[in-house]
Amino acid sequence: MVLLLPLVVAAQTPNAIDEVNRIKADPDYIWGQGRSNMDSKADQIALNDLISKISVHVQSQTQLDMSQITEGHKRDSKSAVEAVIRTYAAGSLTNTKTIWVTYEPEAYVVRYIHKDELEKVFKEREERIISYVYTARAAERDGRIDDALRYYYWGFCLLKSLQHPNAVTFTDDGIKHPMTVWIPDQINMIFGNIKTEVAKIQGDKVDLLMSYKGKPVTSLDFRYNDGQNYGQMFSAKDGITQIEMPENSSFENIHIRYEYEYTGMMRQDRELEMVMDVFNGTPFRKAKVTVPVGEKKQMKLVAEKFEEAVSTMSTAAHAEAVEQPKAFADIMVDIVAAIQNKKYNDIKNYFTEEGFGMFDKLIHYGEATILGKPTLHFYQLGKRVIGRSIPMRFKFKNNHRTFIEDVTFTFNEDKKIESIAFGLDKKARDDIFNRDARGWSDSVRMVVATFLENYKTAFALKRLDYIKSIFDNDALIIVGHMVKKAQKTAENQKYVDNEMVKYTSLNKEQYMKNLERSFKSNEFINIHFSDNDVKKMGKGADTFGILIHQDYYSSNYSDTGYLFLMVDLNDIEQPTIRIRTWQPKRDSSINNDLGRENPYYGLIYGGNF
Repeated sequence: MVLLLPLVVAAQTPNAIDEVNRIKADPDYIWGQGRSNMDSKADQIALNDLISKISVHVQSQTQLDMSQITEGHKRDSKSAVEAVIRTYAAGSLTNTKTIWVTYEPEAYVVRYIHKDELEKVFKEREERIISYVYTARAAERDGRIDDALRYYYWGFCLLKSLQHPNAVTFTDDGIKHPMTVWIPDQINMIFGNIKTEVAKIQGDKVDLLMSYKGKPVTSLDFRYNDGQNYGQMFSAKDGITQIEMPENSSFENIHIRYEYEYTGMMRQDRELEMVMDVFNGTPFRKAKVTVPVGEKKQMKLVAEKFEEAVSTMSTAAHAEAVEQPKAFADIMVDIVAAIQNKKYNDIKNYFTEEGFGMFDKLIHYGEATILGKPTLHFYQLGKRVIGRSIPMRFKFKNNHRTFIEDVTFTFNEDKKIESIAFGLDKKARDDIFNRDARGWSDSVRMVVATFLENYKTAFALKRLDYIKSIFDNDALIIVGHMVKKAQKTAENQKYVDNEMVKYTSLNKEQYMKNLERSFKSNEFINIHFSDNDVKKMGKGADTFGILIHQDYYSSNYSDTGYLFLMVDLNDIEQPTIRIRTWQPKRDSSINNDLGRENPYYGLIYGGNF
């Protein structure tokens, strides 16, 4: 018996051929074509051909500064423009239309775009730059200098890739400013308003006070020169930080470079990364400063301001203070001493079993050091007492990263510490505790703040069991992350503001499995919350919608975006997350498939969120 296998032939579709001929004959379209024995290869050839022809089309119209193009690209005009156009291929340019005439093994495909649509592609990038500028201005007002510098610089990087960068303006106080000049001015203005002072030197450790326009910075990242180079990244939180000087340092001057590029986070955005690969970076001389070590009298004044900043970290306005906190304060004095002397077993009896387990994870989270002289404040949370807080520095040698966290302690009815959390920064706390909202009692404010602190700490300490306990079994969970391949491969992938974002809807079990893998593969995870908007959902019940800006750092991944949580806090013993979503921009909306079909869409994306 002979088995006859069918011969696979790539058949041409007459309608497709007619459409291709129509597109090629119409001068309003730009097109590229590709042929190969594989569909994917043919499609890539067609895209390359299209990019080459777009480059020719815009070459005479563009105002690129050729001196800005990196040495890695040829300096002739055509190749330079083509390199820039390829950066758009990582975003909206992949939305070009496609005609498949035949498929593999004799694939033939045509990619095309209308000239009017091409103008929209450039306009979308311009709008993204403007969005970055507004984000940077808001961050600067809040003292989030890391975010302000990052978004100004990223916007400036993208600005170089526009057809007419000098024509893009920003209106400030009724005056239009060319962004090519205005953004660098804003960056230099920020650098000029940062002040770093030495507060204390003890051994090789140096306490630094960092302020912006006379107020402690909410957040700021920097590196310092250890005598060889500008090494690992350090963070300042609410004005305070600490560095370690190398042996035999003179301690006369400390050389610091404030971070503004954030190349690590930039790599998660393929479009931005490609732009940086094409254009030279822009050095800002004012990012580097020399911090003198002052005389003892001057350092004493700075130390007083440093301790004032430490004290401010532990306060929570409008929260119910404990009237007689001495018993709690005595415990915390012993805990501070134990951390400083690394005698942890001496204080084990102050904790519940679970609480000491968290404490053990805390001291091994990174190389831990206490900053300043902690001033403890104690607040009531139902039958519990919250002790705020001990500022600590956590250093990760393998990942060249240092974080500052103020650590809070929760006591149960028996005055035993049952949990530990990383506090929100002052601005985020003020957004909650100073909120002028009806129906918001002091206890409600404390519940919301404590929940957010416990939530972010659970990721840092990799408390998978706790995270499982606070998610409803039927919770709506939508995760999103930046992907480098700018190719639409499934229905649940959409292009948002020129960024390729993959959204996935998960059930609780799937989400927890992903978290478990992430916890195992990362040396550290650190979450920084800022710019929060909290609203009570409905009347009577204590269910809240929380939209909060999240910077996510780990040893092998980082991103920035907005996290939305709808949380049932009616039972403060057992908070329950009903909805958890993520999106890259505050005003973005998750695609229709995952958003509008779910019954909570209006709660998440409607109204003022």
